[in-house]
Amino acid sequence: MKAATAILTSALCLGFALPAAANRVFVSNEKGNDVTVLDSDTLEVIGTYPVGARPRGITISPDGKELYVCASDDDLVRVFDPETMQELHTLPSGPDPELFVLHPSGNPLYIANEDDNLVTVVDTQTHKVLAEIPVGVEPEGMGVSPDGKVVINTSETTNMAHFINSETFEIFGNVLVDSRPRFAQYNDQGTKLYVSAEIGGTVSVIHPENQTIEKKISFEIPGVLPEAIQPVGIRVTKDGKKVFVALGPANRVAVIDGETDEVQDYLLVGQRVWQLAFTPDEKYLFTTNGNSNDVSVIDVAAMKVVKSIPVGQQPWGVVVAPN
Repeated sequence: MKAATAILTSALCLGFALPAAANRVFVSNEKGNDVTVLDSDTLEVIGTYPVGARPRGITISPDGKELYVCASDDDLVRVFDPETMQELHTLPSGPDPELFVLHPSGNPLYIANEDDNLVTVVDTQTHKVLAEIPVGVEPEGMGVSPDGKVVINTSETTNMAHFINSETFEIFGNVLVDSRPRFAQYNDQGTKLYVSAEIGGTVSVIHPENQTIEKKISFEIPGVLPEAIQPVGIRVTKDGKKVFVALGPANRVAVIDGETDEVQDYLLVGQRVWQLAFTPDEKYLFTTNGNSNDVSVIDVAAMKVVKSIPVGQQPWGVVVAPN
């Protein structure tokens, strides 16, 4: 032990870089009722753990100490220790929670409850419901501005993105988008909001300040029927220069220039690609592929898929633990 400590101290004194610890990648398997955990360095499965009935939305606290899972058919959010995957406690939600988003501070949690047309706001420390916000029909996607002042909900049947004040819990803006909006994602600069429309086949680029659509991004893939191109999950690089969109049954991830909002490329992944998550260093982008029961690993710098990892039944959501 003393020798190891001496080596570590010497390395730090000499300025040698120590290898970064791998990040854990958590994948919710909707039909398997479990979460598969991956190692972000070896790209291998660490284990698979039961998490309740029909897990979909999944996220992790900023400090990496709590993993949140929407157990949709249990009508609640289950909270786990990411290291041990032991359940710590549960949080209340309305019926059929599907997606949620944490405030950047880690509290509160904003939950879309698909069956009762509400966004439920829950204090992650007291485990109490702070508010229930009436929104459109079939609330689905959730997003939050980088400064935490605005929460976005998308309602699938109403076809709207609702802008919610995160302090007063009141809606102050509504933007009509294309059919069946599924996901809402800001860039880190807070200058653009991207909203995917699954059936409409587009991504709306919304100006957050005036709630107007600046552009609608559409997709064309040779050999793929237009009705198979169904945008769902969205992720944006920290510098805002690249936007990645999961295109569902098209089995592609679209790569978009974040400055011009023009499509640059399509990356072939697994079947029915649904959600996306970066590693903290943005080296890799993980995609959940619901019909092929695997995760595709995209090398972001090389812009190519480098591995397919079998996981559980119908992988839905994915999140990577922070450093």
